[in-house]
Amino acid sequence: MASTPLGEDNYPEPVMDAGRGAAGIWRVVLLGLGLVLIATAFSLFGDRIPPEAVMAFVGILAVAGVFFLFGLVAGLFRFSSTDSRRTLSNAVVDSLPFGTVIADREGKITYVNQHYGNFPGAVNNGVPVGVPRLFAGHADAGEAIYRLSRAAKDGRNAMEDIRVPGGLGGSQAEAGRVFWYRVAVRPLPETDETRKALVSWTIEDITRDRENNETAFRDLQRAIDYLDHSPSGFFSADAHGRIQYLNSTLADWLGYDLAEFNSGQLDLKDIVRGDGASLLMRGRGDGEIRTEIIDIDLVRRNGTALPVRLLHRAARLADGELGETRTLVLDMSNAPDSEEELRAAEVRFSRFFNDTPFAIATLDGQGRIMRTNAPFGRIFRWSGEEKSLEMRALQELVGEASRDKLGRALADAIAQRTEVEPVDALLSVEGDHAVRLYISTSETSAGSPEQVNVYALDMTDQRKLEAQFAQSQKMQAVGQLAGGVAHDFNNLLTAIIGFSDLLLLKHKPGDPSFNELMQIKQNANRAAGLTRQLLAFSRRQTLRPQVLELPLIVDDLTVLLKRMIGDKNVLSVEHGRNIWPVRADVVQLEQVIINLVVNARDAMPNGGSITIRTSNVTEADTAGMKFEGMIAADYVLIDVEDTGTGMSTEVLEKIFEPFFTTKELGKGTGLGLSTVYGIVKQTEGYIYPVSTVGVGTTFKIFLPRYVPTAEETAAKAAVAAAPAKDLTGQERILLVEDEESVRAFSARALKATGYEVFEADGGEEALEVLEDLDYEVDLIISDVVMPEMDGPTMLKVIREKMPNLKIIFVSGYAEESVRRDIEDDQSVDFLPKPYSLDQINSKVKEVLRRLDKEG
Repeated sequence: MASTPLGEDNYPEPVMDAGRGAAGIWRVVLLGLGLVLIATAFSLFGDRIPPEAVMAFVGILAVAGVFFLFGLVAGLFRFSSTDSRRTLSNAVVDSLPFGTVIADREGKITYVNQHYGNFPGAVNNGVPVGVPRLFAGHADAGEAIYRLSRAAKDGRNAMEDIRVPGGLGGSQAEAGRVFWYRVAVRPLPETDETRKALVSWTIEDITRDRENNETAFRDLQRAIDYLDHSPSGFFSADAHGRIQYLNSTLADWLGYDLAEFNSGQLDLKDIVRGDGASLLMRGRGDGEIRTEIIDIDLVRRNGTALPVRLLHRAARLADGELGETRTLVLDMSNAPDSEEELRAAEVRFSRFFNDTPFAIATLDGQGRIMRTNAPFGRIFRWSGEEKSLEMRALQELVGEASRDKLGRALADAIAQRTEVEPVDALLSVEGDHAVRLYISTSETSAGSPEQVNVYALDMTDQRKLEAQFAQSQKMQAVGQLAGGVAHDFNNLLTAIIGFSDLLLLKHKPGDPSFNELMQIKQNANRAAGLTRQLLAFSRRQTLRPQVLELPLIVDDLTVLLKRMIGDKNVLSVEHGRNIWPVRADVVQLEQVIINLVVNARDAMPNGGSITIRTSNVTEADTAGMKFEGMIAADYVLIDVEDTGTGMSTEVLEKIFEPFFTTKELGKGTGLGLSTVYGIVKQTEGYIYPVSTVGVGTTFKIFLPRYVPTAEETAAKAAVAAAPAKDLTGQERILLVEDEESVRAFSARALKATGYEVFEADGGEEALEVLEDLDYEVDLIISDVVMPEMDGPTMLKVIREKMPNLKIIFVSGYAEESVRRDIEDDQSVDFLPKPYSLDQINSKVKEVLRRLDKEG
């Protein structure tokens, strides 16, 4: 297709379809040749052609001619010429306010509008040129035109703003001016008329818009520069107290680099000392804009104070929300000497008034609030909006239980009684906010409405600490009681288990009494497990990591857990297949599961279901998990899931912090989950809560999979294959135990294996027995806690005569706590209660064998 120049009627002449015009000419030529051939045939062979055929042919031609004449008159046919009619699409393109070129993807022009022709260089010798050629002589446009040409060939939308010094055509008059053109290309859909892919190029002169924008930007920069270098500071904050703008003067005063300041980076509390930020966040409830004069201290970046006067404007929007604030800052640290002394004193007092750590308010004779300082709004959760409508009585801000007492104190102050007792009160706002109010008569001039001064101290944190201290004392007393009970109970269990072992030596599996004796021993061992839990609660349990099978531990706890959660809750346990072993302390692990189940119960006040699951998690599985800090490895997973109230994100972030609790005051110490977290971490595991409010919570505990080493496997196999140990001996042993039943069992157990045993019921008697034996004993087995003289004190006395004596301390308390009471713990071994016949004999044999090797 070829392009045509612009027509004389200010519209571009349409470009003809050359293929279609050639086809029409050839059809006319062929029709003429056909008629010539027929005429020649009639002239040469007229005598051979029947007259009827000639007449018929002439008749047909006559009829066809008449038909086409009528069609031409009626408008059914019209003659075509090289000038096509101007179509609606042409009119639309011509009316566009920017230059438009319709071309194919190779750049061959199909149509251009008059606006394009007005650009200098757009028409060459009466023929329009393409957009790439129009910008060909301008180096700054090269890259942009290349990108646009690629987009045209690919059939993509693209747009570029092109900078051309001097403009298109390079006018000498404006050679120093920079012109901007916005050039865009977009593909056009194919139609029956075009039958090929076309693109639309548009070019628009945006020089004036760019110049207007640059002028506006320069004006804005000039205004900002004026504000930045004004002799006073200025800042603006949003409704949340985030500083949106800070001028250079104030930034210099406060020590901030303005180049590093970003909107919202600083809060009012970062630059305003104390509770002064609350004064700047007030606004009128009716939405009216007001300007306040506030004398206050700002905080420099280095922490020093800057005394200033603020001209502060704040407004509330129609919907009640606080709008943005505007604040002018005057530096009062270098106030002119000529300023009135009275005003200077007023400024100093205002700063002091707002910077105090306690709340201050002045009341009128009816107890209504007249004036407050900044901490008052923080402590009483009061915005001060009512001051613009109707003054509010102080009694309305405290709880009902304290209002009468406060009313009497106010009446005493108004009556100018010298002694007014302070009032402890809870605030009426939501939550347990406690204050102590000191009330005095206001020394004001006659006629002043301010008659009472109120000073309020925030006692909320102190009350919480007192409650936590009382709770901790209660827990400590309970722990001491539990430890004492467990200690005495361990003595009983030692005797029960020991005598059961002695009877089992006489009654073999075939004996009728064997099953009853085994039941006694098994139930005693279960009781020993409960004792371990009591000692763990009192933090006096010996902690011994061992290889555990989690499903067995969970199943053993099921009966206890079902009693703890009550009848309205359902407990279910699900175990995966072939659960891997873990290495942990069984008592610690039981404490973790119990604490989590108790928390789940408390989260379901109306009842629900608790599910405990165990499963294996491979290293590949953990690699795809999003839990922060967890190292990819093989773990055994314990899920404790409930259908309770769930926890919000804010609570989840704090649940493992000590003393944090969501329970009511006095119903929780906040130590349960922190203890659980510590135990899991000590076991080198991980714990993560997953919770949805209203749905429930799942605690996921990942414990490392235990894989025994080759040495451990070999040692275990050697122990299994080794013959039974020889537990007999002939050494002299002194047994010191104040509990007669434990001493009797232990003496019989040692005598049955051949040892010579001497007994004492306390430390004093043990010293007498040793003196009678001339201190010739091989080993002493002693209880730790005994009346009159305990085990560590006895050992200290014996060391003077027998410095190399071996001793075994037995106790139900933790080995660590026992060793802390021993000044010199050399040659001291430990045997926890309750112990069985085999355990005491094995321990004695182990210690004596080691003594023989050292000797």
